[in-house]
Amino acid sequence: MNAAVRAVVRMGIYVGAKVYFIYEGYQGMVDGGKNIVEANWESVSSILQVGGTIIGSARCKAFRTREGRLKAAHNLVQRGITNLCVIGGDGSLTGANIFRKEWSGLLEELAQNGELNEEQVEQHAHLNVVGMVGSIDNDFCGTDMTIGTDSALHRIIEVVDAIMTTAQSHQRTFVLEVMGRHCGYLALVSALACGADWVFLPESPPEEGWQENMCIKLSENRARKKRLNIIIVAEGAIDTQNKPITSEQIKELVVKQLGYDTRVTILGHVQRGGTPSAFDRILASRMGVEAVVALLQATPETPACVVSLSGNQAVRLPLVECVQMTQEVQKAMDERRFKDAVQLRGRSFESNLNTYKRLAIKLPDDQIVKSNCNVAVINVGAPAAGMNAAVRSAVRVGIADGHKMLAIYDGFEGFAKGQIKEIGWGDVGGWTGQGGSILGTKRTLPGKSLEDIATQMRKHSINALLIIGGFEAYLGLLELSAAREKYEELCVPMVMVPATVSNNVPGSDFSIGADTALNTITDAFESAVLFADACDRHQEFCIPICILPATISNNVPGTDLSMGCDTGLNAVVETCDRIKQSASGTKRRVFIIETMGGYCGYLANMGGLAAGADAAYIFEEPFDIRDLQSNVEHLTEKMKTTIQRGLVLRNESCSENYTTDFIYQLYSEEGKGVFDCRKNVLGHMQQGGAPSPFDRNFGTKISARAMQWISTKLKEASGKGRRFMSDDSICVLGISKRNLLFRPVAQLRKETDFEHRIPKEQWWLKLRPLMKILAKYEASYEVSDSHQLEPVHHRGHEEPAAI
Repeated sequence: MNAAVRAVVRMGIYVGAKVYFIYEGYQGMVDGGKNIVEANWESVSSILQVGGTIIGSARCKAFRTREGRLKAAHNLVQRGITNLCVIGGDGSLTGANIFRKEWSGLLEELAQNGELNEEQVEQHAHLNVVGMVGSIDNDFCGTDMTIGTDSALHRIIEVVDAIMTTAQSHQRTFVLEVMGRHCGYLALVSALACGADWVFLPESPPEEGWQENMCIKLSENRARKKRLNIIIVAEGAIDTQNKPITSEQIKELVVKQLGYDTRVTILGHVQRGGTPSAFDRILASRMGVEAVVALLQATPETPACVVSLSGNQAVRLPLVECVQMTQEVQKAMDERRFKDAVQLRGRSFESNLNTYKRLAIKLPDDQIVKSNCNVAVINVGAPAAGMNAAVRSAVRVGIADGHKMLAIYDGFEGFAKGQIKEIGWGDVGGWTGQGGSILGTKRTLPGKSLEDIATQMRKHSINALLIIGGFEAYLGLLELSAAREKYEELCVPMVMVPATVSNNVPGSDFSIGADTALNTITDAFESAVLFADACDRHQEFCIPICILPATISNNVPGTDLSMGCDTGLNAVVETCDRIKQSASGTKRRVFIIETMGGYCGYLANMGGLAAGADAAYIFEEPFDIRDLQSNVEHLTEKMKTTIQRGLVLRNESCSENYTTDFIYQLYSEEGKGVFDCRKNVLGHMQQGGAPSPFDRNFGTKISARAMQWISTKLKEASGKGRRFMSDDSICVLGISKRNLLFRPVAQLRKETDFEHRIPKEQWWLKLRPLMKILAKYEASYEVSDSHQLEPVHHRGHEEPAAI
């Protein structure tokens, strides 16, 4: 929520408006006085990384009455406020719409009571309202993701990952209860992200006899030598008769029927707290700026709208329609129309549920219709968090579709050498949370080994190929495509799923692994600030802080961390937090951080947006010494205010001559006496660590969709013996704006800058001015993809891209 507050305040000031904080929600609006305060640029500094909301939130009975709304209207008019940006759930947004509808009547009544004069009534005749949905439950219809949901998923997955280690050691069953009184989104996506054995949702209760079916499933998994079971329960879980299913009930059932050592963990409000994720910061910043633009463009005839996310696009939807549909979900559940409830939740929810069912439950072998096709999976390029989740998903969907699944180890190099083995359903258990690439991955291209690869294709009777990787995978696909005329074995369906921290694969707005890397960048900056502050003020902490930075990330592949080491690290971090909170002032400091990405500036730009950077140097936007000087002057002026911290990001290949060392030395020299500098090269830590919930979920869903495409292609050709030579049989699968598209690799060739290994057009560059505006630079920015209100149900010709 704070990222949204920051964006609204700074965008409002940027366009010349007065912006006010209303503290404590509608209660503050009714009470007025010190609860309504003008905000300035510095009011929202250093809040991006803070959980909750700095302006508070409260339930307000008074605002539900006309008398309360009269007081609120009077307080707003006294300050000349006629534009209201509301961040909350459906209750808050419904209240805002009622307030807007009654506005003219409220002003007339205030005039009759002598509290307003005619001039005031005329000047403030209309109230414009724009909503942003802040809800960890993701329970608001019309948007793919609400502000706060991704951060809540981070908290859940952190707990699940921690639980899984102890559960495996002791062969335990864990019942994990997550929030979601009326919505099962958190439970569902958590189950997808950790490969849970069973999940209970309010919208999709288990069928009659679920108790026996669940116990059979758990015992089957144990028989496959799975050492732990995870059951996830939404707090509002119900059965088909609308009776509650509690976590304690489930525990008692498992203990009684199976005798398993079972524990219950109820997460509670820990899901609402903590540092917001990179995804949430970027989402909230985009939505906040869009909300201000919507308010500026509103007319008296414009209905109240809610700013939403559709695929990868910001859209405006009628608030009333969204609220009505959200309420329809609860009505459908009350009436036990559970299929309708799932559909009303939207495409993202429905897609998640269908994918979970396919991946969690394996039919007996004799019930699976065999396709007599062999499908191979390969990882190519640098490792990216989420690759393993994608492989797991592909393997299980392939087996469910009747294919024999083959794993190719060590990329195209291993392919040519015949490092190919059959991989089964149980072999990929527990892969979703693993970082790196379990199959192994290399950057080697297939060009010099095409004959050997064709031989292996023939030897193993490979009928289709799924490639999961980055730009090398894309180049490899092009080489395989060009070699089809020479090698008949390569005339099979081939599809690539983008997976790279650089997010530079043509044909997709997102790549698996990029979200995890962005979180690494924001975490690195905040950790650097904490440790630097502690060193400056308390010398007694210098020795532990100097020793511990080697393990700050706590997620570098190949690093053995003992429990004692982790406990020591957390003790220091907690101490630093307390020191920072108690410190009255802070030394002026600028942090310069180098990110990965090759020539693609995605990580630097989006990391800058998520971390509140003052500048981000990228290859796509050339810069010179004058720009550097301007940035130094900007930071010098900033240090004269109460905001005495600076952050500069540099993409590793943004300039051959303006290196990280050069920029560090320039800033250090020019900032002498005003600020000092620290630099940090993040390096390969961005590729490592446990995948974020987004990357686990995204990798799982997009890989499952790729396998469905392969199955469809193979089914169409079944018995016809046809060779696949057409362009549409060798594709890249990706998200483009609102749609999930299979783009022929031949078509993408024209859209690629091969010299710099990036697409010629990159969607995120349109967000570049947003970062500058929020850092107080001049920039022109058009955030909306469409300035018009859209119906809640948007259905294009292409397949919708549910995030």
